[in-house]
Amino acid sequence: MAGPSLSRVLGRLLRSALRPRAGRPPAPAAPGDGGVRDLPGGLAGVELVHRPQDDGEPDPGEVVWAWVPYDEGDGRGKDRPVLVVGRRGADLVGLLLSGQDHDRDAADEARYGRHWVDVGRGGWDPRGRPSEARLDRLLLVPPGAARREGAVLGRAVFDEVVAALRALHRS
Repeated sequence: MAGPSLSRVLGRLLRSALRPRAGRPPAPAAPGDGGVRDLPGGLAGVELVHRPQDDGEPDPGEVVWAWVPYDEGDGRGKDRPVLVVGRRGADLVGLLLSGQDHDRDAADEARYGRHWVDVGRGGWDPRGRPSEARLDRLLLVPPGAARREGAVLGRAVFDEVVAALRALHRS
């Protein structure tokens, strides 16, 4: 009995190697024009809404992956999960997520103007760590700069994030 042909075996190996691994985002898009940037002006003009849809497009209430510039604004950044909390026009508005526990150094974080809220665990973190959303840094995310990860933040936690966001930004 003949085994699979070499071309079939190589084809399977190639498809397997190119397929994104579960729990890992695809490679980040190169930063540049049209990418994620800080949103000045607080929540003015932002519609905060929980409206996830299973349509392959990033929506408010979902966690997406995007290349986010570092605070320093020197052109460096990191591919990271972003909680989409709303829209401003055609753009998404998001908060970066972190798997680090900022409760341990909350006083230091607040002294430097960084404020965090717990969002729990979700499919955006392949290690299953609890995450926190950064409230003081609003991100403007053009839809093309976000890659859908498929994770949806539950409505109750989303509402807690929005309440904390409004309290911080006094909108």
